[in-house]
Amino acid sequence: MKYLIAKPFITNIEKKNIQNVLTSGILSIGPFINKFESKFAEIIGVKYACAVSSGTAGLHLAMIAAEIKSGDEIITSPFSFIASANCILYVNAKPVFVDIDPATYNIDPQKIEEKITKNTKAILVVHIFGQTADMDSIKKIAKKHNLKIIEDACESIGAKYKNKNAGTFGESAVFAFYPNKQITTGEGGMLVTNSKKIYNTCRSLRNQGRAEDMRWLDHKRLGYNYRMDEMSAALGLTQLDKLNFLLREREKIALLYNKYLSKHDDLIILPQMGPNNKHTWFVYVVRLKGYTRVKRDNIMLRLAKIGISTKPYLPSIHLFSFYKKMFGYKKGDYSVSELVSDSSLALPFYIGLKEKDIKIISKKLINILKNG
Repeated sequence: MKYLIAKPFITNIEKKNIQNVLTSGILSIGPFINKFESKFAEIIGVKYACAVSSGTAGLHLAMIAAEIKSGDEIITSPFSFIASANCILYVNAKPVFVDIDPATYNIDPQKIEEKITKNTKAILVVHIFGQTADMDSIKKIAKKHNLKIIEDACESIGAKYKNKNAGTFGESAVFAFYPNKQITTGEGGMLVTNSKKIYNTCRSLRNQGRAEDMRWLDHKRLGYNYRMDEMSAALGLTQLDKLNFLLREREKIALLYNKYLSKHDDLIILPQMGPNNKHTWFVYVVRLKGYTRVKRDNIMLRLAKIGISTKPYLPSIHLFSFYKKMFGYKKGDYSVSELVSDSSLALPFYIGLKEKDIKIISKKLINILKNG
């Protein structure tokens, strides 16, 4: 058996809908985009949704719509996919990192205020791995210092904090639909908001800066080609129809991993859930106790040799070479994030894995750790 790290759950219904789009001849700016946006907004519980070509594109537009400019500072997490920090650089602002909570791996609210300066304009909250950050604390800080909240919910569709959906706490939020996400459009993302102004701005920006009331090839502002195509929207709409099923199945797999790994707490640390959170399981990440990055990477190589794919989730952004060069970051600046980065391991996680598969993967991992 070979176990991939992830793969999407695609059925004949998705294939049929994509074929219908191809047959129609309308491959871009068609009816499926509007249907997908409307359904998504309804599920999240917001007024507006704007489909884009990727989560990264959505985050870029969120920065522009928030009027973030050169010299502004945006507080965010170093423990994330790099796009959450890069989108701040896209508008010539500065990402200011705050270390993470060692249990949930989300940004630690207790460390935010010490990083706030006169240049701080917003908090870009990353909801990591399928669960939200501590939003009560973050909202309180944002209100006290008159800061905007933008949510990077790219990994956390369906996640809840105190029964309120991720994506409903800030002035805007962004979701992503890469093939390893809870739902997929291949490539693609969605910006959501309750602000008509932000919505209209982002709809224009994604389409080369053209306003809704303008004729062909007339443009109101500098824009981008961040449109989602009709095939992707058709795939997303079909996936969205089965969202509850997809989330339940992912939870079942996570619970099976817990079942087979929980007895080995001397070797590994299992994923932990915040007290007010509903987790929707983007990935299943364990930490190897007492392991350095070199030792962890060796475990990955040994698992790969027996057909089990794993990945380090996630490297700390501030230690990427160009961030170190640009801002002078060094090892030790965000010790919790670095500890998690060096010892974390994402296990195979996708719908289609059976209990026998989880048992095999868990057993192989534990055997290697015991003999390592």
